[in-house]
Amino acid sequence: MKNLLAIVLTLCTLAAFAQHEDNSIERKGFVFGIGMGGGVVSMSDSYQEVAFEQAQGGISLPNLKLGWMVNERLAILATFPGMIYEYEGKDRSFEAIMPSVQYWFKDRWWVNGGFGLAMDFPAFYEVDDFKDEDWNFGCAVALSSGYELVQKRKFALDLQSKLHLGRVFLDHDAHRDGVAFTIGIGFNWY
Repeated sequence: MKNLLAIVLTLCTLAAFAQHEDNSIERKGFVFGIGMGGGVVSMSDSYQEVAFEQAQGGISLPNLKLGWMVNERLAILATFPGMIYEYEGKDRSFEAIMPSVQYWFKDRWWVNGGFGLAMDFPAFYEVDDFKDEDWNFGCAVALSSGYELVQKRKFALDLQSKLHLGRVFLDHDAHRDGVAFTIGIGFNWY
């Protein structure tokens, strides 16, 4: 009877262990991420007396990441941060395209930094004729950090924050500076 009880308990234990999934994340190969959130943006033109005099709240959508995992902790990415702001009664988009490096210091905590092309243009829903609109380009830098709240084998859901700074060049040797700080949720597939 003791032997039968030992065999039954062993089989029940093995059946329980067989049902346990290994949910450890596998970061390798192609990376795609999308994020959305909200934050604060401040824009300042070079002819203003007081720089960054006003700040506006807004949405940040979509923040995209595309790239490749070099190893389990390091990714080379192209990132696309952006935020909508209001200027002279119309919505404009303060965005960037930049190569960046993302590194996981801990299993769930990462830091991302990059430098690239800043863009300031009308929001797509405000455009009647693309030729009549003001399109401005310059340089940008961004630093972000995130914590992966949920990790599955091929994807993660994270809470992220981003600081995005840029300068675009306007007509007549003027420039427009922008700074945006956002907090949001990101979905990343590895």
